[in-house]
Amino acid sequence: MKDLNIKSWLSFCFISCVMFTNGMSQDHTVDRVEPPFWWAGMQNNALQLLVYGNNIGQLTPEIDYRGVKVKSVDKADNDNYLFINLELSSNVEPGTFDIDFKEGSYTLAKSSYELKARKPGSVDRKGFDNSDVLYLITPDRFANGTTENDVVEGMREGYNRVAPYGRHGGDVKGIMDHLDYIKDMGFTSIWLNPILENDQPKWSYHGYATTDYYKVDPRFGSNESYVELSKRATDMGIGMIMDIIVNHCGHKHWWMDDLPFDDWINYQAVGYKNTNHRKTTLVDPYTSKSDRKIMTNGWFVEEMPDLNQNNPYMSIYLIQNTIWWIEYADLTGIRQDTYSYPFRDFMTDWTCAIMNEYPNMNIVGEEWVENPAIIAYWQQGKVNHDGYTSCLPSLMDFPLCFTVHKAMKEEEKWGEGLVRMYEMLGNDFLYADPSKLVIFPDNHDMSRIFTQINEDYDLYKMAIGYFLTTRGIPQIYYGTEILMSNPGTESHGIIRSDFPGGWGGDTINAFTQEGLAPAQIEAQNWMKKILNWRKGSSVVHFGKMMHYEPLNGVYVYFRYDDDNTVMVVMNKNDEVKALDLERFDERLEGFTEGENVINSYRYNLSKGLELEPKSISIIELN
Repeated sequence: MKDLNIKSWLSFCFISCVMFTNGMSQDHTVDRVEPPFWWAGMQNNALQLLVYGNNIGQLTPEIDYRGVKVKSVDKADNDNYLFINLELSSNVEPGTFDIDFKEGSYTLAKSSYELKARKPGSVDRKGFDNSDVLYLITPDRFANGTTENDVVEGMREGYNRVAPYGRHGGDVKGIMDHLDYIKDMGFTSIWLNPILENDQPKWSYHGYATTDYYKVDPRFGSNESYVELSKRATDMGIGMIMDIIVNHCGHKHWWMDDLPFDDWINYQAVGYKNTNHRKTTLVDPYTSKSDRKIMTNGWFVEEMPDLNQNNPYMSIYLIQNTIWWIEYADLTGIRQDTYSYPFRDFMTDWTCAIMNEYPNMNIVGEEWVENPAIIAYWQQGKVNHDGYTSCLPSLMDFPLCFTVHKAMKEEEKWGEGLVRMYEMLGNDFLYADPSKLVIFPDNHDMSRIFTQINEDYDLYKMAIGYFLTTRGIPQIYYGTEILMSNPGTESHGIIRSDFPGGWGGDTINAFTQEGLAPAQIEAQNWMKKILNWRKGSSVVHFGKMMHYEPLNGVYVYFRYDDDNTVMVVMNKNDEVKALDLERFDERLEGFTEGENVINSYRYNLSKGLELEPKSISIIELN
């Protein structure tokens, strides 16, 4: 019996030594390292690794790789996390190295890590600008490129195309299959609603409740397929804009079952508290601390825990994640969701870190308010009353969007109708640079423009023509080109309906125009004509703007530079209008003729203009 015990003890020691030597201790595991890899030669030489695994926080990491130095190691409140702060030398070589997690001289866990080579010119990448028109796509609703990923084993929500809020099967391959359509239409950048994993129990199709910040949702495709989409788009001259959310995650995010710190989530100790959505509290000189706190710390909805960016590890995690996707997927822009909801000092850190890494990039922030003064507060270069500064180049111009909706539907009288658009642009003095704002007739969170203007096709053309020729960077939501609408409902599931032709068996195909109504075909061709003309019109991209007070239902504005002038005339009347041009001599001096870019009709400017009822004329002067 004694011999057997000694033999068993020796066997146990041998097995344990083998496990320790090979980093296979069952008590210590490495389940995740995030970011999963990085790049040599980044502008910022600091890199923080979040390591997650069983009891990994009890160990000490060591790295032996030239050019990589472990500056410090930080433990979390939870022993299952460890944060490794690295310093990468400017001449560190791309390659793979081991991270040994040790207890004394024993390696109890091991993980390999890779530094990749940067793509040449990465730091100088050009972001989207005024020469672009952004095509906004909800991936689940655009095109189903393969049915193989409609249902993914182990994910909480499956396929249900019948349900307005269900997953309909649209995916990355579907978008890739129709890049030719996007290019031919004249769009030059694609903004996708979020594509990262949303393993939520329901309503996961929209993508705004992230459950893994480093993984494309398998029902959309893979990280590799997303990178391939970006590459193919880039090869066709189409930029890729990623929708990022740093304010909140999904309540089924992997870390929610095992949080690293006691303050990783806002109101972590007490649970869900909803934000008051009072964005004025962030700029109001009279606001109370309590009102401002609930705005920033409160959750967007109960299924979206509010991230605490005041935790320095969370802050670095989110900044690095955005930079990782820009570098990995070769992005040309970021659209930041719910921009004002995170802590505003963090948003300065986030925007400045990105712009320092990529000085020519572009970022557009969502601030859903009708007050241009609040929009202006967040833009880079704005001098604010409280000294707040930002590195955010662009914002979504919600004030102009809502103003156009009202102006199109109202009768023309003092203070209403087209004069609203004239007056709203008069507020541009508030902005550090109004030309950098992203302008749009609608998006994924509101009724479609065709519904907004009561399905009046003439008003639709006026609104679209305006957004494609006024100052700013235009964005068009998928389906707007074929008059998609949501009559009688404001259900987001209906607003984000499937693009016809994106699914096998669809009887209507908007990609080929098969089965479209005549008005839809006309609208699609009309927008395509303007978009492709706009591609080559630098004066519309970067020219100055001058507009004239709308009179008698007619609004006139000019885009001009030293070489070219475009005159845009909107006639909102139900009858033909004769327009005397003498009032516009300041901009028409030296011009005798003009050509309508839509129908090539030539105007003799000495005779004035005869305007068709409820029309927009875009006229190149010569």
